[in-house]
Amino acid sequence: MAYETIILERPADGVALLTLNRPDRGNGVVPELAADLIHALNALDDDFSVRVLVITGAGKQFCAGADLVEFKRYLENDHARLQEPYNARVLFPVTQRLVSSRLPVIAAINGGATAGGLDLALACDIRIASTAAKLGETYIKLGLNPGNGGTYFLPRLVGSGIAAEMALTGDLFDAERALAVGLVNSIVEPDQLIGEAVALAARIAERPRLAIEATKQQLRQSWHMDLQGSMNASFWGVAAMTYSADLREGVNAALEKRAPQYNRDNR
Repeated sequence: MAYETIILERPADGVALLTLNRPDRGNGVVPELAADLIHALNALDDDFSVRVLVITGAGKQFCAGADLVEFKRYLENDHARLQEPYNARVLFPVTQRLVSSRLPVIAAINGGATAGGLDLALACDIRIASTAAKLGETYIKLGLNPGNGGTYFLPRLVGSGIAAEMALTGDLFDAERALAVGLVNSIVEPDQLIGEAVALAARIAERPRLAIEATKQQLRQSWHMDLQGSMNASFWGVAAMTYSADLREGVNAALEKRAPQYNRDNR
């Protein structure tokens, strides 16, 4: 379907590219954008021809978080403010849906990723940044604590010290420092960003789908487990894969020294 606030494309076999498309507002999240994202993520999860998702932003920013113009209007409505925080309805479900998606998600961070926009990138599985990117947990500059998963994701990615520095100062990290602290996987020139992200996604998409999904799920689950729990989850995952045609094909291909031909349609 056509969306008002995002663009959805298929740049390679098995790869979807989702572009946040409110460049005049820094791709700031409003209810319409959140709804489009949720609908698109649900649709992509149901489309088994898609194996990997890349998310980027139109224009000069990846995502500025909540749209401050709309946020100001919300804050001026006392009745609404007393009911719930603004981002609980607008941003939280998007972050949760990214994490729960069966698809590995790559954030192609083309420019500014701040506050809730940074947290959206953190909720992705892999992050590639343009050399023009600026990343910041900037909530505190508005008088807020991080509100969209930042206090969960940041310490796990960069350690407690760097996470505290980012959240307590609101300082922006350039691409070089983001790479140095492990906030992003790699950095590339702006004109190479989408090509690099799609190429990485295509390499992942060539792997067997069931194994891709099980691997993402177990990596996410391991954040909440001790070693024994993680090993148990892996055991049952391997047990399930043992009966798959993809595993038999992978073993046969390795022994025959040829490229595997995985089932592209298995569910």
